[in-house]
Amino acid sequence: MEPVNAIETIAGVIQVAVAPVFLLAGIAGMLNVLSIRLGRVVDRARVVEARLAIEKHSEHRSILQTETEALWKRIRLVNWSVRMFVSGALLVCLVIMTLFLGEITGLDLATAIATLFICAMALLILGLLLFLFEVSISTRRIREGITEILHSDD
Repeated sequence: MEPVNAIETIAGVIQVAVAPVFLLAGIAGMLNVLSIRLGRVVDRARVVEARLAIEKHSEHRSILQTETEALWKRIRLVNWSVRMFVSGALLVCLVIMTLFLGEITGLDLATAIATLFICAMALLILGLLLFLFEVSISTRRIREGITEILHSDD
């Protein structure tokens, strides 16, 4: 293969690999959002657990215990969502690597590339669903807290 043709071939592979690279940037953005949410939920869990340890009234302890359970459920969901996004990102990296390996070796790795990409998309979908469940728990807890406040004012 002539050097000019090799450079053009690699340039073509780089052009094909640009879309997965943008996907990695999107995944990085989601990981940023998830890490911020995780930090905030962990901070809240620490505050609630500290209050729970010193609370004397059984009714208040029950409310704090319910909130603690919801917070730990959110922590688990965010944690699993992060795992799904990181796993998806790793598979996208493998897609990019396989694109180059296929070109360099001359092997037809189209099936492997498609399979890796489909698996990456499945993991990203799972990560988004877990994120959606975490957000729904968060908003439901806020709504329940507001309802408790309004009923206690009566």
